[in-house]
Amino acid sequence: MKKIALVSLCLTATVWCVTVTGTDMYSAVPEWLRLPEGRTEIGSMHGAVAVSAAGEVYISVEGTVRQRFAVLGPNPGLQVYSPDGQYVRNVPNTPFDLHGFVIHKDPGGEFIYGTRLAASLTAAEQTRAGLDQQAIIKMTLDGRIVMAIPPSAIPDQFKNKSEDGRPVMRLTSIAVAPNGDIYATDGYASDYIHRFDRTGRHIKSFGGKDAPYGFKTLHQLAIDTRFTPTRLIACDRANRRVVHLSMDGELLGVVATDLLLPAAVAVRGDYAAVAELRGRVVLLDKNGAIATTISSNTAADEIGSNRTEPAKWKPGIPNAPHGIAFDEQGNVYVSEFSLFGRVHKYRR
Repeated sequence: MKKIALVSLCLTATVWCVTVTGTDMYSAVPEWLRLPEGRTEIGSMHGAVAVSAAGEVYISVEGTVRQRFAVLGPNPGLQVYSPDGQYVRNVPNTPFDLHGFVIHKDPGGEFIYGTRLAASLTAAEQTRAGLDQQAIIKMTLDGRIVMAIPPSAIPDQFKNKSEDGRPVMRLTSIAVAPNGDIYATDGYASDYIHRFDRTGRHIKSFGGKDAPYGFKTLHQLAIDTRFTPTRLIACDRANRRVVHLSMDGELLGVVATDLLLPAAVAVRGDYAAVAELRGRVVLLDKNGAIATTISSNTAADEIGSNRTEPAKWKPGIPNAPHGIAFDEQGNVYVSEFSLFGRVHKYRR
């Protein structure tokens, strides 16, 4: 990536700025996403974003503007948008609670791998929602489920317990290694990482809240291909750090500290893009230093919350970045934690 000087991008008619430093210039694409016909908002979002090889952008949506699990509105699940932001379709059969998902190219083509979040419901609700059979799913881009890993595949010793003694997981993210192994984080409960082979067989679990890991909301992870051998890179959100682990689970070290609640990470080339819940998106270099601030928001009453009203939104300025992805051209997409739903595109 080519070095440039500090750039400040401003539009005076609607006052907004995107500040960029360091290795690359990214410009926000305002009003990039166009909603499905008849909709005024995307719907409640508490999930991720991914881009297919064709450039289509997939976002996970819970439902209506102010309703979460109880009542679902139009187009929950995975919504798909064209590279220019036009709504294309919803992926059939997708659960509404895919907090983390990726699109991974297997020998048989591209597949969606996802983790379901709502695993702390009652036993009856778990059965009704299919959660007793689907903690982790693999599906085709057109919605055919080809593999489901049930909660029972993970030993209970690696799970939290509910008040009535039931084992509880709240899986927040997923990554797929080059050899097909699957890694899923229990970031809203035990902070363990669960590893499976490509067939869904549990291999091991590692991490957790105790030393040497000391994780506190291990929210999201990705495969870090910048190093040999390949590593895991993970957002330890409440500890405000990003860490490296070996593919076997050894804690290799801290990549970066004092971040603004890092929620998601994506890797391309020599850089890792990090979405920080408190209103910032950055690129980290291989040494863990911030090479580029793609965008940031310093308004304390707007950041880190899913309740910031659209009237306060400024184009390109994030409020609560929650998911992040690159496309093949190096453009960056950021999904927000938002009751209304919000997705940014930053063009490289």
